[in-house]
Amino acid sequence: MKQIIQSLKNGNLEIANVPFPKVTPGNLLIKTVNSLISTGTERMLIEFGKSNLIAKAKQQPDKVKQVIDKIKTDGLIPTLNAVRSRLDEPLLLGYCNVGEVI
Repeated sequence: MKQIIQSLKNGNLEIANVPFPKVTPGNLLIKTVNSLISTGTERMLIEFGKSNLIAKAKQQPDKVKQVIDKIKTDGLIPTLNAVRSRLDEPLLLGYCNVGEVI
């Protein structure tokens, strides 16, 4: 299955082959026929991903407070490692699907 993925570290986009999701009780699997990327939401996420750390911090003051609180409780190095780890997690783009329940 193809998925548009963005790196939060540098904003780069890629179309990646990802495994099909597993069907679990109480959920449905939908074979996507068409998918849209919202020009508003996705553009905002792409611009956020391309921004530097200072710009990211300015856009999310609540996250900055969480980082400061974490530094106070866990220390600087573990907090930096946690932030880097979070930025390494890819962001999956696209959410509006039309398809067939299989």
